[in-house]
Amino acid sequence: MTDTPRITHAFVLAAGLGKRMRPITATVPKPLVEVAGRALLDHALDRAAEGGIRKAVVNVHYLADLIEGHVGKRRTAPEIVVSDERGELLETGGGVKKALPLLGDDPFVVFNADSFWLEGPDSNLARLVTAWSPETMDILLLVAPTATSLGYEGAGDFVMASDGRLERRGEREVAPFIYAGVAILKPGLFADTPEGAFSLNLLFDRAIAADRLHGLRLDGQWLHVGTPEAIVAAEARVKASAQVS
Repeated sequence: MTDTPRITHAFVLAAGLGKRMRPITATVPKPLVEVAGRALLDHALDRAAEGGIRKAVVNVHYLADLIEGHVGKRRTAPEIVVSDERGELLETGGGVKKALPLLGDDPFVVFNADSFWLEGPDSNLARLVTAWSPETMDILLLVAPTATSLGYEGAGDFVMASDGRLERRGEREVAPFIYAGVAILKPGLFADTPEGAFSLNLLFDRAIAADRLHGLRLDGQWLHVGTPEAIVAAEARVKASAQVS
């Protein structure tokens, strides 16, 4: 078994329209919506830095100037490079594919800009990086328990086997795990993918077919910040957590 290269690069998906967060997102892009005094994008970038990420590529499309200006003012790690999608919104997979020249040849982390959770004792990103095994995995997802995730009302995304392999919910009424918006991927997975816009779900499904999509259970609590009402609930949970600690 060869030594696994340390994961130092990340891609942050910050180009979306944030329709469910309207009317707030009429003038503020969703990644810049504040929760507990900080923009969601800053929460994600702070998590990235805590997990050892040195360089983060942030894509922009909707209200791109505001996001570029915001990240340009950060003076803390990680180093940030902008991937410009002003001309065409490329969805999750297409956005990552466009930015591959900025991410290098080694596996990297993908963050949803609104990935937000309360940490357990250790950094969940650091746990994800430690769990990464390129010999047995093509993709490793951070997944959260459906039942304890605040603000989530769906039926879940995945069923996880004892060895961490993931399967889609399919016809099951409820799946025990949801995707928490953080993943490790190999750049080679994009070699045979469409040009233009496509979803990362294409790569997830290919990895499932090859028995190489794995998950790591989040230690802490995932907070789904998808609507203006969810911001209030998330801030209350953050405040309660701070009082306990």
